Amino acid sequence: MTWTKWSYMDHWVTETPQGPQPPSFNRAYMDRYLKQLAALGFTGFDTFFFYLPVYAGMYGSVKGFEEHLQETGFDKITGIFSAYPSATRWTAPHVRETHDRIVADSEGIMRMIEGLSVENFIVMPTSTHWQTEPVTDETIKVVADLWNRVGRMTLEHGVKTTCHFEFWGAIRTRQQLDVFFEYTDPELVFAFIDTAQHTIAGVDPVQLFRDVKDRVTGFHFKDTHDVDRQEQYRTPPDPELQAPYTTRWFYEMGTEGGLVDFPALMREIVASGYDGWLTVEHDKAELGGGSYAEATAVAKHYIDTVLAEAERDAREGTR
Repeated sequence: MTWTKWSYMDHWVTETPQGPQPPSFNRAYMDRYLKQLAALGFTGFDTFFFYLPVYAGMYGSVKGFEEHLQETGFDKITGIFSAYPSATRWTAPHVRETHDRIVADSEGIMRMIEGLSVENFIVMPTSTHWQTEPVTDETIKVVADLWNRVGRMTLEHGVKTTCHFEFWGAIRTRQQLDVFFEYTDPELVFAFIDTAQHTIAGVDPVQLFRDVKDRVTGFHFKDTHDVDRQEQYRTPPDPELQAPYTTRWFYEMGTEGGLVDFPALMREIVASGYDGWLTVEHDKAELGGGSYAEATAVAKHYIDTVLAEAERDAREGTR
């Protein structure tokens, strides 16, 4: 049996006459983008909450967009990503007084996807580290209280709130992650493992999955060549683009110098009995002259060869 539930995170930039743009630049670019993904064998589609109104306008409604995905070869929209990377006076997860606004925002997103079978509401639990520090256990508890509230609400809509951590976020180290998972209700708040982000922060994503596998509802499979040993995560305003010593943090699976042990992770996933979606994401793949189309094809080839072999070995070992 080969893993069939591969989804793609809608994080793509394409060249247009007006310069680099997301595929939603126009309908022709969007349709070509979706056909490329379907041709490679992706059947799930994760997207950002702020694209939902765009796709509703382009395809008549969010449901109409999902129907177009299905006509193209996808199964469904699998996840919606929401975040507050920059803290403001109105929205800052570490500030309790802003929680009502964030919960209301999340409720609005649930209304936008009503009637679909979206599985994951993927959230970035905190804003940037530099806007949040000092990060204490009490800070983490305040953040945890927010996502417990959101998690309870989204479950009423049949969607799981699952937390995706950034290397530059306020909750980044293994100790901080453990505190967060201690303060959050495992019945309400789940874990979404981004292999590159955790690796950059010095957290082994394979061991993290072993330890919290009962709470994991998804992954972003992407690679990195660097661990942040120089506190670049504290760089304002955007450590992903303006870090002083690293020009590109993220790479597709299958590139030389990658630090993530994807075969080991795949074996752990199979052994655990996890049967959810595995998501490929490419972030800033255009840096250094690359392209999202090429990166995605390289990643899918890696899936179909290296990871397929790891999966096969794991299944044979579990018989």
